[in-house]
Amino acid sequence: MSECLKQQQVSAAHVMVVGCGALGNEVLKNLVLLGVVHLVVVDFDVVEVSNLSRSVLFSKADADAHRLKVEVIAERVKAMNPAIEIQTICGDVAYDVGLSLIRRMDVVIGCVDSRWARYCINRLCMRAGVPWVDGAIEELEGTARVFIPGKNCYACNLGPEGLGDMAKRMSCTGVIRRHEQTGTVPTTSLMASVIGAVQVQEAMKLVHQDALEQGTFTSLCGKMFYYDGQHLTTKLLDFQAYDDDCAVHTCWTPIRPSALSRQLSVSEALCLIGQMIDAQSVILCLENDCFVDYVTERANDRRTDVMRPGHAVEAFVEADANLRGVPLSGLYQHEYREIDADFLYGELTLAQLGIPSHDVLHIVADGQDYYFELNEQ
Repeated sequence: MSECLKQQQVSAAHVMVVGCGALGNEVLKNLVLLGVVHLVVVDFDVVEVSNLSRSVLFSKADADAHRLKVEVIAERVKAMNPAIEIQTICGDVAYDVGLSLIRRMDVVIGCVDSRWARYCINRLCMRAGVPWVDGAIEELEGTARVFIPGKNCYACNLGPEGLGDMAKRMSCTGVIRRHEQTGTVPTTSLMASVIGAVQVQEAMKLVHQDALEQGTFTSLCGKMFYYDGQHLTTKLLDFQAYDDDCAVHTCWTPIRPSALSRQLSVSEALCLIGQMIDAQSVILCLENDCFVDYVTERANDRRTDVMRPGHAVEAFVEADANLRGVPLSGLYQHEYREIDADFLYGELTLAQLGIPSHDVLHIVADGQDYYFELNEQ
């Protein structure tokens, strides 16, 4: 290891990796080889045959068994170093990763394939005050960027066009199939190796904050590293924006510890919060999603109860015998984004509302903002 990197700081670092595809494989391999032992990995996908040509930690047996990527990753990195402490989250970073968990990280590394996923990582990291490193690869090109709260924000860099396209999500599998139809290769293990190495290098700089501030290292924050493998060229481009009016990078502070848990009913939670801060009016803000109690078909006004978080509505519609085949554009969705004492379903738990484990609740009480950390012990 370079003399500039201190093994004690590397071993003590807590790192989250979001996305376990080609980039995620390379990033995790490099982290483990450097001596990082505290890891959290997030991915909702399974291993497929198309992953095997680019992902060093997956095997054909994993693809044949359709094993969860996070399950395989945990097994393989512990084989590399049995001392690894790894927590896996099989879920979507947009809805299944709690802010309290992000707060425990020294750095988050994004190895995702859509603007929406990057936006969600950025939103969590900005709220928690944690830096994150982004990487992207396609064919023989790759980029890496660093976002630090107070200095550089992914959402601020998107611009109007980027924000408009943000929700267009295509998974790695979708990208691969698109390229298969045209007879081209979506990316290579070589490109994943190059960009994954740069991401880990930048993450280690962020772990060594004192050395970074003293100028021992130069961070990519405010820059974009661009690599063109076809012509073997690199560029370092300006990539910095931080708009004071951007709501996405609002830091949630102070975050207060609490006895609240996901198992509490909505009514119990609102009552307890009111007692804790001596407030008359308490509103729970659902910042990452909504809660949908029913949908109505536009054609006939027929109502169907849903009682799920907003991101689960599409799957519910596809599985419901009466709604199957009805496009989402043919439905009116009745939703809640703020929950107060008048909420009709006070017996529901916070978990049923869609609040993930290790989350932080945003509360508006008597007109003031409060942030309460869930107690998951």
